[in-house]
Amino acid sequence: MSPTGSTLARRMLGRQLRALRISSGVSAEYARDAINVGKQTLWRIETGQPVRLNPLFIERLCQIYGASEAMTAILLELTEETKHTGWWHAFGDTIHKEFSLYVELEAAAKRIVSYQTTLLPGLLQTDECRRALIWASFPGMSGAEVERRIEMFGRRRTRLDNDSDPLLLEAILDESALRRAIGGRAVMEGQLRHLLRVSEQPNVSVRVVPLASETYAGLSVGSFVMLDFPKHPTAHLTEPPVVYIQGFTGNLYLEKPEEIRQYRQAHAELQRSALDQERSRSLIRKIAKEYGQ
Repeated sequence: MSPTGSTLARRMLGRQLRALRISSGVSAEYARDAINVGKQTLWRIETGQPVRLNPLFIERLCQIYGASEAMTAILLELTEETKHTGWWHAFGDTIHKEFSLYVELEAAAKRIVSYQTTLLPGLLQTDECRRALIWASFPGMSGAEVERRIEMFGRRRTRLDNDSDPLLLEAILDESALRRAIGGRAVMEGQLRHLLRVSEQPNVSVRVVPLASETYAGLSVGSFVMLDFPKHPTAHLTEPPVVYIQGFTGNLYLEKPEEIRQYRQAHAELQRSALDQERSRSLIRKIAKEYGQ
């Protein structure tokens, strides 16, 4: 993974540059010619894709778009922020390209809502459970590479324990995800005991939709993760939410306001179907005890 900087800053910068270009009536072709870049490069800049950004290019675009001095200063500051690299860059040999964007967005998020039907959210998995899942997906992977991945997942989990800037995690789980003994009964018992401990943290909520609910709305929605980002001092620069859906042959990142609205509604319906936190913990405790028998 090349060190192309902060994903959040790139996305904020690109969104504002595109909005400025459209409102000014400047064509994409004129903008490309003004900074002497190709069609693909301008597209990557405007969509927040990994690309090396020259501050002189950003300043020139602001000039031809008629941006105010204040806005130009903000966008140049964002350009500087894109040069910063996060912890995940040290794991460029480990994080699959298809998953790297999610890892970067997760690192920037302030709040995550996760609904899972078959597996626990990665942020809540123990090393033993994650190791079993890696071996199942990549039986030929070397032990060293497996442990490198475990280390990377451990770094992701530290967001939950960051006292100065804790990640808010709201997880809604189908009971089915608790019933599949990933790695064997002993591993799963340890996993559920860990889930109970983490769910006691003030920034973590774990709720379960019991099998007794039979049919409920979440079954047609499918697993998803919704990421909300910190508020920017300049309100309209705040990064909009993203819904992430992991697929076998490719991942989806949904960002349209209507898509976000539908998933927020789905989350509200899931909350109505799930047990409250205390009853969820009682159910998790009961299943953990069953694994230990």
